[in-house]
Amino acid sequence: MSAQSRSSESGLNLELGVLVGFDGSELAAQAVRYGAVEAERRRTVLTVVTAYELPTMIYPNMASIPSEPEDDKAKTEAEKTLAEAVELLRDYPGETSFRTTAGNSAGALVTLSADAEVVIVGARGRGGFMGRVLGSVSTALPAHSHCPTIVVPERSTSESPGEGAVVVAVDGSDAGRVAMFTAAAEAATREADLELVAVLPAGEEWLYWYPDLELSSEVTSRRRKQLAEGLGKEAATLSEQFPDLAVTTSVPVGDPTETLVEISARAQLTVMGTRGRGRIRSALLGSVSRGVLNHAEGPVMVVPS
Repeated sequence: MSAQSRSSESGLNLELGVLVGFDGSELAAQAVRYGAVEAERRRTVLTVVTAYELPTMIYPNMASIPSEPEDDKAKTEAEKTLAEAVELLRDYPGETSFRTTAGNSAGALVTLSADAEVVIVGARGRGGFMGRVLGSVSTALPAHSHCPTIVVPERSTSESPGEGAVVVAVDGSDAGRVAMFTAAAEAATREADLELVAVLPAGEEWLYWYPDLELSSEVTSRRRKQLAEGLGKEAATLSEQFPDLAVTTSVPVGDPTETLVEISARAQLTVMGTRGRGRIRSALLGSVSRGVLNHAEGPVMVVPS
């Protein structure tokens, strides 16, 4: 099923433009509405996809073979679900494309993300998009996507927040720096301020693991100052590339996950890399990124390394 499928008008020239996964759930509908605003902002096509899994067809005898092939039935059900998205976007003035695709939901979106500027999903959904705390697609997709992923949480108070800064978590890692430049471009597109945040873990967290370590308010203050100076240099670099972008910095002290979750409530978009300087750097989706996605109160963008 498709409609108005033309090549992207954006500078990236990726034919799927803004890609949204849709399964008929209310949160998926929220993701579609969020995606519509994003596509208009980027001046590109909005592509909505419903995935369906092909059933394993094993029949003990001829009598048990259904009159309608099960793969055809699965596709028909997916098309009915996708029709709900078509109705949602009935008054949307921009370019749209609607399609169904066979396969696992997360895997299908990962494959399609290679031809998209950004992919958007709800934090949880129905059926193939439903997970436990955070939907399976919402965790697997950011870890493997070829383009940035925006996860719209159930707790988000607005489908298309237009106020507040774009906030990016910076930790000195390569992934964090890629996220920083992506966030700067996103803030420029949204005509929003950009805030660089480096969270300094509280001293008591270190003392739990290293009780013999000498920590004091003086040490914390000195380290905080060092981080602030580093962020200042990064902000200066961004200002050279984005002269109209207002960039601020902050170095809060506390648990990184909890701090970023709190920030997500006031930010119009919180941006992170897939992984940072954690103990398990090989993990596809870092513990902080996963934790923020689980509890965020606003949309979160995860940028692939």
